Amino acid sequence: MRWHGRRESTNVEDRRGRGPAMRTGAGIGCGGLLLVLVLAFATGQDPLALLQVFQTTQVQVPDSGPAIPGESAPPSDELGRFASVVLADLEETWSTIFTQAGVTYRPPTLVLYTGMVQSACGTNSAATGPFYCPADERVYIDLSFFQELDRRFGAPGDFAQAYVIAHEVGHHVQNLLGIAEKVQTAQERAYSQREANQYSVAMELQADCLAGVWAHHAHRERQLLEPGDVEEGLGAAAAIGDDRMQRRATGTVQPESWTHGSSEQRVAWLRRGLQSGDPDACETLR
Repeated sequence: MRWHGRRESTNVEDRRGRGPAMRTGAGIGCGGLLLVLVLAFATGQDPLALLQVFQTTQVQVPDSGPAIPGESAPPSDELGRFASVVLADLEETWSTIFTQAGVTYRPPTLVLYTGMVQSACGTNSAATGPFYCPADERVYIDLSFFQELDRRFGAPGDFAQAYVIAHEVGHHVQNLLGIAEKVQTAQERAYSQREANQYSVAMELQADCLAGVWAHHAHRERQLLEPGDVEEGLGAAAAIGDDRMQRRATGTVQPESWTHGSSEQRVAWLRRGLQSGDPDACETLR
């Protein structure tokens, strides 16, 4: 990606290294509870037993602490600056698209943290991966996830990393448009967990498509992409498909438990956004 020398966003909170150096015997937040449920489903173990292990295990992880107004300086390291540039380009794309639709775009804040972080959605650890919290309109990411994306999932490259940020900002777009609220209501009325999961898959695939919409405009209008970048993004989408994740963890695939979609689905919807550049082409909830 041609990102060096481009505008960096001012909507970045760099909480890395903030707060107590270590936290011992930390409690389990909503992200940890989700991890327990996933592990229980994948391994067939009793979720209550796993929960007890999580709660009694002594852990030592860096703690990023809460936000402190006025104390967050712009990131100065290479990866932090890269994330800031990607966020700035996302702001430009979505501000233009919203303005053309007669709507005002309210950009999210990107929070960079290490180990654990406190958000309006609870306490989360880096193990949960990047996430968007609609309650405070912030995207949270421990940048070590990019190393995991490369080494563990075999999806290297700066555009693969940019896709991850763009996907989470896609959830912010869904929140601003009221889509997230409608889906949450539909999930609460679902007759089964499988039906609720289907709504989750639709949301995630739409966020993939919206990430592609951003990349389409970033390249057409600002020539941000270089040869090979699209392949990096598609490779990342494929690497984190539910089927591959399940097969890697347990050797089996159980579509009824998917929450993000298969590798094939994620690639297809990211590609649709890349090719069309049109948010209306990202309708996964029909």
